Amino acid sequence: QVQLVESGGGLVQAGGSLRLSCAASGGSFSVSAMGWFRQAPGKEREFVAAITWNGRNTNYADSVKGRFTISRDNPKNTAYLQMNRLKPEDTAVYYCATVTGDIGTMEGWYDYWGQGTQVTVSS
Repeated sequence: QVQLVESGGGLVQAGGSLRLSCAASGGSFSVSAMGWFRQAPGKEREFVAAITWNGRNTNYADSVKGRFTISRDNPKNTAYLQMNRLKPEDTAVYYCATVTGDIGTMEGWYDYWGQGTQVTVSS
């Protein structure tokens, strides 16, 4: 059974930065695509970023392009989301997810999910 644990969330002022981590265990991390999603209060969960198993290809939501960077360290079984120039509208619970296969932007594409980490950006 794959387990994903997110960390690194917190409270930050607008314009600041945070780095989220997603530690994976129990599966084949090195051959699995990783994705980050977020859910703001009262809204549906939305795609943020994804990265292929080898890190060569990434995909970003338009709302975070140029500000967020997804990466991974396969020997450490960990994926990251570096978030810069944060805005109040980035406030949400951030989830990582994984699938044994290619990257996707839809929730249903991913097989396993973490419990989420709260990111709050104050204005």
